[in-house]
Formats: sequence, C-alpha cells, structure tokens
Amino acid sequence: MNIPYKNKIKNSQWSLSIILGITTLFIQPTAKAVIPYIYEPKPESLEKTSLKIARTAAHLLAIGQPKESAKLAEIAVKLKPKNENLWSLLSEAQLRSNQLDKAISSLAKAKELNPEKASLWFAEASIALQQKRPVDAESFLKTGLNLDSKNAIAYFQLGNANIMQTKPKQALKAFIKASQLKPNFWEAINNESIILFELGQKNNAIKKWRKVLEIEKNAEPMLALAAALNDLNPKNKESIVLAKEALSKNPNYVLSTHQEEQLWGNQLRTATTKLLSKPELQESKEKALANADSESFY
Repeated sequence: MNIPYKNKIKNSQWSLSIILGITTLFIQPTAKAVIPYIYEPKPESLEKTSLKIARTAAHLLAIGQPKESAKLAEIAVKLKPKNENLWSLLSEAQLRSNQLDKAISSLAKAKELNPEKASLWFAEASIALQQKRPVDAESFLKTGLNLDSKNAIAYFQLGNANIMQTKPKQALKAFIKASQLKPNFWEAINNESIILFELGQKNNAIKKWRKVLEIEKNAEPMLALAAALNDLNPKNKESIVLAKEALSKNPNYVLSTHQEEQLWGNQLRTATTKLLSKPELQESKEKALANADSESFY
C-alpha cells in the first residue's frame, strides 16, 4: 500500500518515539563513570594513631616485652616517619630484643632527623658498648655530654668505656661525676670502689662499698666488700657472712668469668678467689656453682 511521503515521516517519527519510549522503560540513562573513593586520613588522625601505638609500644617495653614493642613501634614510624622520638623508641626496643643491626639503622634515622638530641648519642653509645666498641662509645658519649652535661647515666657509661680501654683514672673521674649528679646512684659508687681497689686504695674502696650497701643490698658490692675485708685481714669474720649472703643472692658471682664481665679488675678477682677458697665457704661455693647460669661459664 502506498503511503504519502509526509505520512511516512509522521509514521516513522511515531514509530521512533514508541521505540524510544519503550527502551527507556528498560534502559536507564547512562550514568557517569564511577570513580573509586579512596579514604585519605588527615595528618592529625595519623599522628594521633601513631602516638597511641607508640604509647602501647613504650608500655610493652617497660614491662619487658621488647619484641612485641618493636613490632608496634615499626607501625608507629610508618604512620609518622618524621618523628625522631618514634625512631628512638623503635631503636630501643630493637636493642633490647638483640636486633642490633636494625637498632643501629633506626637510631641513624632518628639522628638524621634531630642530630642535636643528646639521648640519641647516648643510645648509640649503649649499642657500641654492647658490641664491645668502647672507643666508639666514648666518642658518642662525649658528643652527647656536650649537649647534655647533667646526664648521670651517660657519665656512668663513659666510665665503663674507659675501664674497657684500661683507663682507670679517667673512668674514676666519670664515675665520681655520675654519683655527684645522682647521689644514690649505687652502681656508679660501686664502680668507684672497684677502681679504687685496683689502684691500691683499699680502705677507701671499703668505705665506698659500705656506702653502696646502705643504698642497695646487692650481691656484687656485698661480695666485693667481703673480698676486700678478707684481703686486709684473713681472719675477718664479717667477710664470711657477707660472702655467704652474696652467693645466695646471686650465685653467678662465684664465677671469675662473670666477675670479669662486670668489669672487676684482676686484683679484686684474685682477692675473691682467695676468699672463696676458705673452708667455711665451701658449701656456699658448691651450691653457687650448681645454681650459676650455664652461660656465665663461658
């Protein structure tokens, strides 16, 4: 059937409109391209989170869980990598969990961020001492003390570094300075006594050890005092009482190797050997040898 041209157009438009109308029932208008939304936390939020994690890491370190502390501290520095305190915390946790290489790396990062922070130099000195590098430790400690001259522990460590280098007079000065800054710092006073004994000032050493025991009833100064008293007078009865108590407190001090690890000098170790050879101490000595840590034998 022939359809006039105009009618064709009209019919065609009508057909097209029907088709479009039907199509819209099933096909929605094309949506804009979907852009995935990525949440980017604000710097303030990251800082708060990192500090919360750091506090937990510091708590774990304080209660003697350095490995767990190091894991959390690693997360904290990833969230806030430009905070030298977090790197320092990580380094301390790694150091205490015997991850020395990682500790050195973390400490280097902290010092890069803040080379004027004395505690970072002191921490590096602690690592050097643990690695038996007293010369490096001394250098780090002196740099740190130029920044913080009132740090008693740093002077104590400096004294230890000097002892390891067989520089007793320099070590004595450092220990005296440490105890002046912190009068109840019994470890420093104890080390003063050890050096005085090696320098032949035995009566002064005895006075110092008595002072130490007034502060802290520790096995080390107790046995050292006993050895010194016996050295001056082999018939001294107090030395026997002190030695027995010291060995019961810490049996490791029965071993010359352990004494040497604690930086006891040759004269003090010799005096202790003489004391422990006495018949009155044989039972205490044998018990201590049985209870001493196996690692201390080597």
